[in-house]
Amino acid sequence: MTAGTAALTDRADASRAAGDELVFSAWSVVSPFGVGVEAFAAGLREGRSAVAPLGTAVEENPYELGALVPEFTAAGALGKKGTRTMDRVTALAVSTVGRLLDAAGEGLLERPERVGLVLGTGSGSVQSIMDFTRDSLTGERPYLVDPARFPNTVMNRATGQSAIWYGVKGPNTTISGGWLTGLLALGYAARLFRAGHCDRVLCGSAEEFSAQRAWLEWHAAGEERTPLGEGGAAWLLEPAGEARAQGRTPLATLLGTRFRAYQDPADAGAALTACVRGALEDAGVPAGDVTVVAPLGTPGEEAAVLAALAPGAGPKWLRCRPLVGDASAAATAFQVAAVLAEAAGGSPGGLALVTGIDRDGTVGCALLAL
Repeated sequence: MTAGTAALTDRADASRAAGDELVFSAWSVVSPFGVGVEAFAAGLREGRSAVAPLGTAVEENPYELGALVPEFTAAGALGKKGTRTMDRVTALAVSTVGRLLDAAGEGLLERPERVGLVLGTGSGSVQSIMDFTRDSLTGERPYLVDPARFPNTVMNRATGQSAIWYGVKGPNTTISGGWLTGLLALGYAARLFRAGHCDRVLCGSAEEFSAQRAWLEWHAAGEERTPLGEGGAAWLLEPAGEARAQGRTPLATLLGTRFRAYQDPADAGAALTACVRGALEDAGVPAGDVTVVAPLGTPGEEAAVLAALAPGAGPKWLRCRPLVGDASAAATAFQVAAVLAEAAGGSPGGLALVTGIDRDGTVGCALLAL
């Protein structure tokens, strides 16, 4: 270990022991608005919908509308080398992480074994899983499948490939939790750091659009069939003091995440209200300080959030879903990115909430100080 890397670790340990704030100091987005944070922030600011007719962009599927990352291919984003068998969700994740590392600047991976990576995904690539299974059933022999495509069928492919691609050697974790995946990944990343397993964490989630995913979502959605979206969002979490020492400006401070379960759908709103109140109480901050809310967009969610805030509260709402579609595992990551875009754009401050109600019985929120 060099003197420089030892100093980095010593500072991180000291920050952790002193309870230094955990901040978002860099971020990246690959979204239906385009590649990069500028395109994402501009799309949100203009309230411009990226949902458009799918046409022949994907195989036959039940949705006429969708929100795809424009002109995105693995080879186009990452080069031809090493991408021949890379599926779309892996390419989206690797591209998103690469842009995050670029945004963080040089020196972040000076000691790669102390940098963690936590990425969320749905079921990995549904298309890869179904294609591989189909080939084993329709081929002349079940084992006459392309072995190079087998890694795409495992859930942690995107996270593992991202770490290999850029040489991130710290803890490597894949999170899957439906619409709340981004928030769950954020909570896990914070615990990973606070337990001393790493000095900083790259965190986020990614999702792909495919005909196979579309059919699964169509049958799971019931009557509420929002056009599907795709993409990835990621951010760097590190102690505030360390961020400033490395020349990175903190955009927001993570005050906490909170999750609750519900059994009856009629109780989902009450569960989210209790979840938000709990997060505010844990952080020791008044509900009246919440100035920004980024909701998932499920029915009853905004009323449930308002019930937890101060009477007459009128926060600014950052609604991503109507603009970028139902991004599934990447949905709440886009919401976090929307808050970071607000912070980077000169937000006057206050607190921000990222919230969600998942149809599978979970609610969650993240509380950030801008």
